[in-house]
Amino acid sequence: MQFGLHLGTRGPAADPDSLVTIARRAEALGYAYLGLSDHVVIATKVDSVYPYTQTGQWFAQDTGICLEQITALGFIAATTSRIRLLTSVMVLPHRHPVLAAKMLATVDVLSKGRVTAGVGVGWMAEELALLGAPAFAARGRASDEYVEAFRALWSQPRPSYQGAHVRFGDLLFEPKPKQSPLPIWIGGETAPARRRAGRLGDGWYPVSNNPASPYDTPDLYGAGLKEVRAAAMAAGRDPQRLDTGLFAIRHKVGAEEKARDGGRLSFTGSQDAILDDIAAYRAQGLQLLVIGAEAAELNPVLERIELFAQAMAKVN
Repeated sequence: MQFGLHLGTRGPAADPDSLVTIARRAEALGYAYLGLSDHVVIATKVDSVYPYTQTGQWFAQDTGICLEQITALGFIAATTSRIRLLTSVMVLPHRHPVLAAKMLATVDVLSKGRVTAGVGVGWMAEELALLGAPAFAARGRASDEYVEAFRALWSQPRPSYQGAHVRFGDLLFEPKPKQSPLPIWIGGETAPARRRAGRLGDGWYPVSNNPASPYDTPDLYGAGLKEVRAAAMAAGRDPQRLDTGLFAIRHKVGAEEKARDGGRLSFTGSQDAILDDIAAYRAQGLQLLVIGAEAAELNPVLERIELFAQAMAKVN
């Protein structure tokens, strides 16, 4: 089992000195991945439903502060040497596919092969519209083409692709990523996301607390992973080759948080209880657990990752 850390690109993660401190400390503590979220701009009016709260309200529509995700990962790459750099997740329609492929390949080359591209289709129609993305209703089909286009650009000597949303040819794309292939993990919790992960992804990387498709118990995660693997098999792919991750936004070493059934929420409570959760999820096929560590100030972030690292050290 490996462990990772997720940050939003605001608060301490938007300050260069604090971001360096967090990244280096996470690497020293043994975290295998450091992920950053993806917002390019913040719309002033958001009617889209946020998938990860019961109310559907998004918590981060306040200051408008957000660093560009891939640029920030490049900054982290320059100040670390081992930790993997995860887009957690990159919203595929936010950027032109050729530009996005070049940005990811650039950071992969400069980091000596440490990038994992976690990708998703996005939930905020307003942000996609501001960025000139494909129509919100078509974002899933467009995203499929983006993934296929990335692979063409990263592998073909003279890449070309002709789809409904992505078209290019007569170009050279160099340098290729250091990794061959650069892994693409499909984010998302719903049935289309599970099918996309099995059919196109190198891994599956859902969030635990989507009310519409929760993975807040080991059995629910195992059932979702079974569907991903079935989709991979139907596409003629080896399901056992897929990486398996989970982003647990809500975690807390110490006080328990209440689950939907009134019991203890997974990854909250005593260190022993969290170790039991980790073992149960691993038995269902989980390979990487990423915890959320966002806070308004630096010290709470560092305290949170230190506490979880104490539990992490007892797993392997």
